[in-house]
Amino acid sequence: RHIVDCRRQRASSDIARALNLRAGDAVLQIRRVLSFAGDPTILEDIWLPAGPFKGLTAERLSAYTGPMYALFETEFGVRMVRAKEKIRAVLPDAAQAELLKMTQNTPMLSVERIAYTYDDKAIELRRGLYRTDKHHYRNELN
Repeated sequence: RHIVDCRRQRASSDIARALNLRAGDAVLQIRRVLSFAGDPTILEDIWLPAGPFKGLTAERLSAYTGPMYALFETEFGVRMVRAKEKIRAVLPDAAQAELLKMTQNTPMLSVERIAYTYDDKAIELRRGLYRTDKHHYRNELN
């Protein structure tokens, strides 16, 4: 797993809407590339409300070797209990193709997930691009 970026920013209207925030509220945006067998395979952009995740940095994310949701629970007391996903086929833009070391004409799966906490509060928006030329998308949601 390679963290490309982790920064605090203001929520755009679509991010705010997905997370039940106001446009301009502080959010953390994380961009990471996940590789399998040395091949960059998944590009993820993740947005979290900044309040519950004070102190979350790229260094902290990179140093943690377990699942990201386990880090959120143990370090920040935030537990995701359910998620909704939307999946569609897309082509990557130039920047996405470069990060995934592929051409722009290779079909990918776009997976948009909103994860919720116990009180049914949207706490994470995740947009992932999955390579399909060497791997398939598999997900187990419990």
